[in-house]
Amino acid sequence: MSLPLHRLTATQTLTVPFAVDSFEALGPLSHAPFPHRHTFYEVVLVRAGTGTHVVDLAAYPLRAPHLAVVLPGRTHHWRDASGLDGWLILFGEEFLAGCPQVRELLHRFGQRPCVSLGADAGEHAAVLAARMRGEYAYPAADTLGVLRAYLHILLATAARQAGAPAPVGVGGQRVELARRFCDLAAAPGGGPRTVGAYASALGVSAGHLGDAVREVTGRTPGAVIRQACAVEAMRLLAGTRLTVAQVAREVGFADPAYFSRFFRRQTGMTAVAFRQAASCGDAESTTITGTSPSKHGDTGA
Repeated sequence: MSLPLHRLTATQTLTVPFAVDSFEALGPLSHAPFPHRHTFYEVVLVRAGTGTHVVDLAAYPLRAPHLAVVLPGRTHHWRDASGLDGWLILFGEEFLAGCPQVRELLHRFGQRPCVSLGADAGEHAAVLAARMRGEYAYPAADTLGVLRAYLHILLATAARQAGAPAPVGVGGQRVELARRFCDLAAAPGGGPRTVGAYASALGVSAGHLGDAVREVTGRTPGAVIRQACAVEAMRLLAGTRLTVAQVAREVGFADPAYFSRFFRRQTGMTAVAFRQAASCGDAESTTITGTSPSKHGDTGA
């Protein structure tokens, strides 16, 4: 059984996939207790409630007001959630067209996805989310532009609260190439995980891709790919009943024995031991580091 994949199916009033509403209005799936992933971005603002938000095995106890960002392809679920009050903002990649700074902020939050906001910042964030809901419910001229602006202010406010540096070098060709590569590497499945294959998919030479990724991330493309494979394997081992051999095939390894050696090198644990720890809840304290295209610092509480 693979991880459930949720798609954005809300009634659309805009030309791109987008929705914003309360936990209550969106129903039980807004705080699903089982691990799953999305094809879309999710920004969550919790104004009140108790429980734990688990994102890629990292457990974040709710300390309202609380903001979380879940990137496409990441796994998450809610544990012992009760009395949740707040807003969820859901949107596809198309919503971010022409908004590189918003996208950069989202991916910075993707590294450490949950932050506790102070009272003033939390109230400001709630006002912004409510205004987004009103704009979404009654679209007018340039509603998309207004929603993007509100989201930018919301994320920038939260990033300041968390003490994160502002995005650096947004929009440069090498930054954009490295970002696209990291997104492809982090995506589940998707064929051979080799530098050459990714370079071909991006329409550049392997050498040019390597130079861009090293300059922007401080790592080689191979290191990014290996990390992404290990992250996806950890998600599948913790969140599905796939056998180790099936997990190996899912992340591109034809030989389960080779995958087992690879997994132990990357994580310091065997695949079987990791799954046992995850089933006991011990693995939920393990933060899975994403493949952000920035080396200028993380966003976090």
